[in-house]
Amino acid sequence: MKRRDELRNIAIIAHVDHGKTTLVDAMLRQSGMFRASQLEDKTLILDNNPLERERGITILAKNVAMTYPDTKGVTRKINIIDTPGHADFGGEVERVLKMADGVLLLVDAFEGPMPQTRFVLKKAFQYHIKPIVVINKTDRPDARPHEVLNEVFDLFLELEADDDALDFPVVYASGRDGYAMVELDHPSTDMRPLLETIVTKIKGPIADLERPLQMQVTNIDYNEYVGRIGIGRIFNGTVNKGQKIALLKRNGKVELHTVQELYLFAGLGREKTQVAEAGDICAIVGLEDVDIGDTIAHPDHPEPLPLIDVDEPTLNMIFSVNDSPFAGMEGKYVTSRNLRDRLMRELQSNVALKVEDTGSPDALRVSGRGLLHLGVLLENMRREGYELQVSKPKVIFKELNGHKCEPIENLVIDVPGEFVGRVMEAIGNRRGELVKMDAKGNITHMEFTIPARGLIGLRTRLLNATQGEAVMHHTFHEYEFIRGTLPGRQNGVMVSMENGNTNAYALDTLQERGVMFVKPGDAVYEGMVVGEYNKDMDIPVNVCKEKNLSNMRTTSSDKNIILKPPRDMSLEIALEYIEDDELVEITPKTIRLRKRYLKENERKRHSRAAQAAMDETVIVEDQK
Repeated sequence: MKRRDELRNIAIIAHVDHGKTTLVDAMLRQSGMFRASQLEDKTLILDNNPLERERGITILAKNVAMTYPDTKGVTRKINIIDTPGHADFGGEVERVLKMADGVLLLVDAFEGPMPQTRFVLKKAFQYHIKPIVVINKTDRPDARPHEVLNEVFDLFLELEADDDALDFPVVYASGRDGYAMVELDHPSTDMRPLLETIVTKIKGPIADLERPLQMQVTNIDYNEYVGRIGIGRIFNGTVNKGQKIALLKRNGKVELHTVQELYLFAGLGREKTQVAEAGDICAIVGLEDVDIGDTIAHPDHPEPLPLIDVDEPTLNMIFSVNDSPFAGMEGKYVTSRNLRDRLMRELQSNVALKVEDTGSPDALRVSGRGLLHLGVLLENMRREGYELQVSKPKVIFKELNGHKCEPIENLVIDVPGEFVGRVMEAIGNRRGELVKMDAKGNITHMEFTIPARGLIGLRTRLLNATQGEAVMHHTFHEYEFIRGTLPGRQNGVMVSMENGNTNAYALDTLQERGVMFVKPGDAVYEGMVVGEYNKDMDIPVNVCKEKNLSNMRTTSSDKNIILKPPRDMSLEIALEYIEDDELVEITPKTIRLRKRYLKENERKRHSRAAQAAMDETVIVEDQK
């Protein structure tokens, strides 16, 4: 048994938008591993997914590696794992922490510890990983690094950190400007102080090369030429190219395979190698049926490692085949088989996702960690050419001690002081309870506990109420008894009663009744939602009605038509907006809202049946 002092495995964890990817980018740019021409693109090197670049967030955990010659002249390899900061992608964080010997905990120099900071730090303590606290964005004019450091220390105490963890080193940094420093009064011009702290404060992995091979797969890559590639850390022994290995599945099944290719990480890519040892993070080609959590072991000593434990999903939706009149006009993959195959493929790498059958062969129930988690999946499918329709997101309830319980979330909101009243009103209506409230300059910081049901549609409502000033974040807290009913959508919708194309004349007569979702020339069908009505009821409208031509001319009939711009419904906004009797139709080019039942008489019939069933339930409960 030996300690591999030439190697460091670190994960970077933080709340969303606290600068993890920007910091790693600065480290890579200063590593000397890239040509000047490669660094001319100012976008983040690590954000290689189009969705990540558009949204400015990390969605997928990524492995990169860099070499660092320390002050003693010893060159060390540092494997860096960049993790998502959003709570909906917490499943990515949980599994990659098993590969790390230390973590960089990034905290914004103004915002301080946030809900996801607590979540990821708690997970790191469960794996007994040594933390280095990096207070990032110290170049902000409103930075308060000393106060934030005290808040981090309080968080460590609250999470019952041991003495070793409480003695954490602190580095002050600015990922955007590319510098780090150990003391605020000792300025620096590069990231060397941070890299030196990693090398000196985090120890290399302990490697027992004599024990039989044990490696756990924590990530999956796919290549159309070689198939699935298992990525993970070797905990014991060594693995060689061409070696026979045993793949231990979750269900206890043992499969024998041969290592066709073996890779170690170098820079942003991978390089071929003949052998990898305990402590290395490597990629193995030749495992056809490998899944996340599987153990790769020596065939003579097939001992499995503990399974990766991931928190349960809290939200589900029904994904179904598109059956609207426009079905198949824009999508490439439109059948139930296409939909099922794509979701089963997603399950292989997305450990926080669950897919279940429903009573219908054309529909699947998909469960995830939140609306953004499922929304990113849908957006990726849409861009790949899939066409489908989805129902309103619903919270997953649990039965605990004979009582029906629902997920409760920690909600943190930062808002200017003049909007506090509006925020309190909006959250109070959704059964939220205030836990903490304090002021940071002219910004008021509020913490609530709120049912996960209450979060659906809350972001849009808060942004409208606070003129776009509110900043909100949430993480899962616990399951509690159901807090009661929540108000639904305040307004009804306008539903098209005709098939055809909209025109300016029809929209002009309707825009006084509410907000339109369509513009002149858009194709619509009967049952499609075309606008929001001013009142709390749905109305059928004719958006295809054309002006009757006549020989008479008047000044009023020839007036110019001035239309208000339609409301742009993005995928996330549409999912939050719909009610139980509505669906979101998703195609590669268009996102439409529609009623579940397209014909008006069908909607009325099902509405009466649902009301009768509800009345019968109330009578039965009263009799009990």
